[in-house]
Amino acid sequence: MDSNDWMKQLLLVGIGTTSLVAEKIKEVSDQWVKDGRIDSEEAQGFVEDIMQQIRAGQGNFESTMERQLRNMLQNLGVPRQSEMDELRGRIDRLERQIRDLENKMWR
Repeated sequence: MDSNDWMKQLLLVGIGTTSLVAEKIKEVSDQWVKDGRIDSEEAQGFVEDIMQQIRAGQGNFESTMERQLRNMLQNLGVPRQSEMDELRGRIDRLERQIRDLENKMWR
């Protein structure tokens, strides 16, 4: 599985977690309204404030996870795509040089 698949899965987990948290916050605020602790406008404002904070933190979470995943892959010795592309180019050039030398020998 490549790093893009891992990132997609991590992001989906983050989105799922955010949805679950949003649902639970809504339930709590509805219960507070039902119990008379706050009115419905305060509950709506509370939910909106919390969700805004979560959304702001989600961007930080995503960039942090991406950086940690990149570091983990690097520590495991997994080459970056640019390194693989460079190596493929070098192999192609070497194969071409070998073919050229073989062709010269057979002439």
